[in-house]
Amino acid sequence: MTAYLKEWLESWENTVPKQKAAFLHGPPGVGKTVTVEALARDLGMELIEKNASDYRTEEKVRRFAGLASQYGSFSGKRRVILFDEMDGIYGTVDRGAIPALTQIIKETRCPIVLIANNFWNKKFAAFRDKKKYFVVEFKKPPGGEVLKHLGRIAAREGINAEEEALKFIAQRNEGDVRSAVNDLQALAQGKNRLTYDDVSWLAYRDRKDVIFTVLRQVLYGRSCNAAKQAIDMADIDLDMLFEWIYENAPHHFNVPSELAEAMKALATADLYRARIRQTGNWKLMRYVIDFMTAGVAMARDKSKPSGWIPFQFPQRIRMLSTSRAERAKKAEIGKKIKRRMHISVAVALKDVLPYLRVIFESNSDMAAGLAGGFDFNEDEINYIAGSKKQGKAILESFA
Repeated sequence: MTAYLKEWLESWENTVPKQKAAFLHGPPGVGKTVTVEALARDLGMELIEKNASDYRTEEKVRRFAGLASQYGSFSGKRRVILFDEMDGIYGTVDRGAIPALTQIIKETRCPIVLIANNFWNKKFAAFRDKKKYFVVEFKKPPGGEVLKHLGRIAAREGINAEEEALKFIAQRNEGDVRSAVNDLQALAQGKNRLTYDDVSWLAYRDRKDVIFTVLRQVLYGRSCNAAKQAIDMADIDLDMLFEWIYENAPHHFNVPSELAEAMKALATADLYRARIRQTGNWKLMRYVIDFMTAGVAMARDKSKPSGWIPFQFPQRIRMLSTSRAERAKKAEIGKKIKRRMHISVAVALKDVLPYLRVIFESNSDMAAGLAGGFDFNEDEINYIAGSKKQGKAILESFA
């Protein structure tokens, strides 16, 4: 793929080819954008890169791409124009964008590259003529290749990563290399060792689509519509998306007053979420979406974080996920107490378990009798006793 694209870019040195634009398509995170950026650097070309979602009207497309495609750079370098995230062009509001772009491609004097995830969307029908457009499909790499890539990164960063941990990250991301690297970076931050236990909580995240793309459109959206359309870009649970935005907003707004406005919008969205839970009135969901997307995006005015800031996984979700095993164990203990004492699980955990802990920590013989009566297993005994050492003493008292 890279070799063919490089050959196409190099062909512009001699003459304008018949295929004046390349259309790169494939699933998120497989290297479409970075390939163009790397080739432009290697070939000494000036890269003019824009997100199509920010230039979605005929006027904006012509003002940017029309001029850039006709005039050379001040440095004298050959130029390549990249329109990324073409999937962000929507509906009737953007109806003039694609016709304007096709006309510009006909007249261009430099290569134009378009990037999208779903090439077969009907709005891209105009770009399927392979006589006029150089179409390149990017496919997901095999899991083994992603695993090797993560291993190389970990080694370069001085991180001793268990193979099972890296394999789990690779499998969870299903060929999305960018997302896998983001996961590795976030999970290994501040560590020199990465174990399977450090990554297993990823199983409880919603990975139906690329959450990072959605977050970028919400936190850096330039219009209300662009921010709200992030909801349509991925099949994401709204409560999960709320947690992601809540976690990351403070890191991406560096003007205090703007951060305050963003958090105020999230607080208002949370009030509507609570009202929905209380009343079951799902018509209020439109307000939740408006405030958590457009409300946050429109809080930005002068905030421009310096450098690249990685997105962080929601700590509240992570804490719930990592404590899942403990909560499940407590629930099972509560059920066993319930069956023996004919009380509810809630009462068992609130009123009985604390006394059992005192006994299990101080009196092995009495604890052994209670453990047998409630039919607690070894893990449950260790949990109530507070340590494996005390749990072992209780188990020995059974004999």
